[in-house]
Amino acid sequence: MKRLSVVIPAYNEERFIGALLEKVLAVDLTPFDTEAEIVVVDDCSSDGTPDIIRCFPDVVSERLSQNSGKGTAIRRGIELATGDYIIIQDADLEYEPNDYVPMLRTLLDEELDAVYGSRYMGDPPRSGLGNLFSGRHPEQSLAAYWGGRSLSLVALAYTGRYLSDTVTALKLFRAEVVKSLGLVTTGFETDHEITSKILRRGCTLREVPIHYYPRSRGEGKKIGLSDWFEAVRTFHRFRKG
Repeated sequence: MKRLSVVIPAYNEERFIGALLEKVLAVDLTPFDTEAEIVVVDDCSSDGTPDIIRCFPDVVSERLSQNSGKGTAIRRGIELATGDYIIIQDADLEYEPNDYVPMLRTLLDEELDAVYGSRYMGDPPRSGLGNLFSGRHPEQSLAAYWGGRSLSLVALAYTGRYLSDTVTALKLFRAEVVKSLGLVTTGFETDHEITSKILRRGCTLREVPIHYYPRSRGEGKKIGLSDWFEAVRTFHRFRKG
């Protein structure tokens, strides 16, 4: 049986982490002859997140000794993962774990290296620049929406490949691919380091539509304007892979 490792970086997510883990555990991967391994890396949360994680004995977990950034937690989760495939999932409920199924099906059927879940491809999905002005969830702020969509153009400029959703928090990889990237970043910019290195190495990647339930800053949204500028710097830094 194959194994899908679900890597979850978590920081102060006591409101959501328990419900998320229950949803991940309920995903049926048996049609792919695959089992799930859940790997949670707690980025030194100051709330009840670690206590909730301990209520799930089947979850592989590690707590960082100090708050070190989302990218650091992702890198550690990738190191701990033992699966044949690795998917990165945020610790809140913005993303739907059942979307692992169409993503894994696409990865396997098309023999790809990576599959990104896109929040903006729509139904029916639109590909390429045709979807640049589509797909915004009515509850997603305009700042967050245009911040993400503009980074698609930044990615195009630096990598030569247009992706509708470079900042998606649902990314699936063959384990040997993502483990070989030699990631070095520590914050939200790790998403862009991964994308830069994946594309520059000629890895095969496709996007598929996913569900999305945006949350506000009042509900714990952490990313901000400074992260947009860091994303641009990251695409520039890793423009050669």
